[in-house]
Amino acid sequence: MRNAVRLEADLFWLALRYLTVLPVPRALPESDDLMVRAVKYHPGIGALVGLLGALVLWATAPVLPGMVAVLLALAATLLMTGAFHEAGLVGAVEAMAAGRDRAEIIALMDQRRFGVYGALALGLVLALKVTLIAALPLAVAAAGLVAAHATGRMASVHVTGTTIHARSEGMQKFVPKVTPDGYRVALTLTMVALIPLTLVAGIGSVLCGFAGAVLLGQAFRIWSINRIGGYTGDCLGGAQQLAELGFYLGLALWL
Repeated sequence: MRNAVRLEADLFWLALRYLTVLPVPRALPESDDLMVRAVKYHPGIGALVGLLGALVLWATAPVLPGMVAVLLALAATLLMTGAFHEAGLVGAVEAMAAGRDRAEIIALMDQRRFGVYGALALGLVLALKVTLIAALPLAVAAAGLVAAHATGRMASVHVTGTTIHARSEGMQKFVPKVTPDGYRVALTLTMVALIPLTLVAGIGSVLCGFAGAVLLGQAFRIWSINRIGGYTGDCLGGAQQLAELGFYLGLALWL
C-alpha cells in the first residue's frame, strides 16, 4: 500500500515537473514508462495552473480595472508553466503554415522558428482569451479558468491517446502516450475540475464550454493530421491552447 501511494506521488511530481517550472523533489525516479503513466495527472496539473490564475484574478479584480486583473491572472499562469503550451502553439502554427510538405514542416518544428504565422496565432489566441475572460462575471471567470486549463490538458491527452505520432525520422508509428486506465483517470480529473463552474454557472455553461473546447481542439488535431499525418509535441501545445480558448468561447456564448 505504501509503495503504491509513493508511486502515485512520484507520478504526480513528474507531471508537475513536465508541465510547470515549479520545484519538485530531486530524487524522482525516471523512465519512459513512468512519464507515460504520469500523463493521467496532466488535467489535474492544468487545474492547479488555472487555480493560480483564478486566485490572482480574485485578488486583483476588486482593486484594478477588469482587463488589468485578467492580464495579471494570465501572466501568472504563463509564469507557472514557462509558456510551455504557448511555445508549442507558435512552433506548430509557424511550421504547418509555412512548410510545403510533411518533411519540411517537421524540420521547421525542430528548428523552433518564431515567424509571422506563429506570432499572429499566439497574439490572436492571447487577445481572445483576455477579452473573453474579462467579459465574464468574476466568479464565473475564476471557476472558468480552472475548468478551461484542465480541459485544455485533457485535449492534449486525447490527442496522444488517439492519434499517430509523426516521427521526424520520416516514419509514422502509433506511440501510445497514455494508457487506457490513465485516459480514464485524466478524464475523471477533468470532470472534477468542472464542478466549481457547475456550481457557479450551471451545467449548461459547462456543457457549452466543453463543446467549444472539443470543437477547437479537434479542429487543430485534424489540421495537424492533414499536414503531417499525425502530431508532434508542438501540436499538443496547439491543441491545448485551442481547446482552452474554445472553452472560454463556449462559456461566453452561453452567458
